[in-house]
Amino acid sequence: MLDFLKFENEVVLASQSPRRKELLHFLFSDFSVRPADIDESIPTGVDPFSAAQMIAEKKADAINSSGLVIACDTVVIINGEILGKPKDESDARHMLEKLSGAVHDVVSGVALRYKGRKRSFSQRTSVTFCEMTDGDISAYLATGEPFDKAGAYGIQGYGSLFVEKIDGDFFNVVGLPLARLRTEILSLIKEAEDVK
Repeated sequence: MLDFLKFENEVVLASQSPRRKELLHFLFSDFSVRPADIDESIPTGVDPFSAAQMIAEKKADAINSSGLVIACDTVVIINGEILGKPKDESDARHMLEKLSGAVHDVVSGVALRYKGRKRSFSQRTSVTFCEMTDGDISAYLATGEPFDKAGAYGIQGYGSLFVEKIDGDFFNVVGLPLARLRTEILSLIKEAEDVK
């Protein structure tokens, strides 16, 4: 854990995602959760693979803290189309039908701020779904799991039953690319401390 580095400044997670909160406990035992109240809509013409990083940067900028701020946003992309959180059951079904038997990308954008310094990056993972029958989709929707997740599925839950293969960081698909995040935090802290 990064606590072993005696990091005593405030750490803020700018996200209300319970999954990100669980994952961040691998790095820090103590942090506060302050969801950023921003407009998360993506402007027309923005490259889908840049969208998550752009939103993460907006989230980080919205948090007032002199400590380490960690903000993240995750999008699911298939054939150049961003799949956000479904609006309703019909929307979730439509998304799952698109993902069935296909390869899609999950991109998490992460923005960090510490002592006036900023850093952001994005991480991409490719996910292959098996073919899903109408019955599979109906049964999955009945679990309630798809409705608060980008792309209408959670790889750490029942959604794992439809994942044939992943290429990249599993935790990125869950919502926080831990290994890259650790590396970037260590580098940012060192950079900020070196300018003292």
